[in-house]
Amino acid sequence: MAEDDAFTEHRPLLFTIAYEMLGSAADAEDVLQESYLRWSAVDPAAVDHPRAYLVRVVTRQALNHLRTVRARREEYVGSWLPEPIRTAPGVSEDAILAESVSMAMMLVLETLNPAERAVFVLHDVFGYTHGEIAASIGKTEVTVRQIAHRARRHVHARRRRFEPDSGAAREVVQRFLLAAATGEVQMLMDLLAPDVVQVSDGGGKATAARHPITGSADVARYVLGVARTSLTPATRLEHATYNGMPAARSLTDGELDWLLAFEIHDGRITALYVMRNPDKLHDADAVRPLDRGERRPGKP
Repeated sequence: MAEDDAFTEHRPLLFTIAYEMLGSAADAEDVLQESYLRWSAVDPAAVDHPRAYLVRVVTRQALNHLRTVRARREEYVGSWLPEPIRTAPGVSEDAILAESVSMAMMLVLETLNPAERAVFVLHDVFGYTHGEIAASIGKTEVTVRQIAHRARRHVHARRRRFEPDSGAAREVVQRFLLAAATGEVQMLMDLLAPDVVQVSDGGGKATAARHPITGSADVARYVLGVARTSLTPATRLEHATYNGMPAARSLTDGELDWLLAFEIHDGRITALYVMRNPDKLHDADAVRPLDRGERRPGKP
């Protein structure tokens, strides 16, 4: 069916928009399902530009969903992190896309209100014009311009330096894992930036630090303590790429225990993001195809 073909063709783009607006792959999939139901009720022949139409539908559904989930996140137990998504190594070839789905950027986006988040994501990441965004979120173009200015100023004041996954970054990760497993304190300290931050998400369902840990000495102490209690002969560590960042996975008897994403700058680890909440790990094996969409003249 024509509607199936159009939706399938643009699905990576639609998922990427929904995920960046919601910070949850599960919620993004719900939005895509709701959007598909609305799309399937429309006569494709009556839609001149399916991609533009679908982006509008997904944006509106994601905005509605975001307003609902924000209340739940205010009651979240411990630190909240976006649901990690496994990305193909090639995602780092698009620097804008890689940064936009990084843990640091997703956490900054979480501080925006829903309208600001939608406008920033659609304009600064996906390249939609203020007029196109106005049609998607039901506001005037003048208002969208004001929202975009406010959101961009907020994001730029809080964004961290980002370096995508690379061979050099994976070497740092390998040395970190070796230091943690062998208890090499000095090696670990040499890899951590002085102001390194570790954020752990257990969601109240798995053991995790309730608050961020800052400073190389405290982070090293915590990492070594966790390694002593959690790394056993049955543990298998794997390298992976999540959210465009170098990452490590810990599996016991084939089950994913935790996921650790690394933010690295100039060869040193500046942030560690630890996911232990099982609700956010159940679909962590799936590689998510991401797409910003190519905005060519004449192609909405």
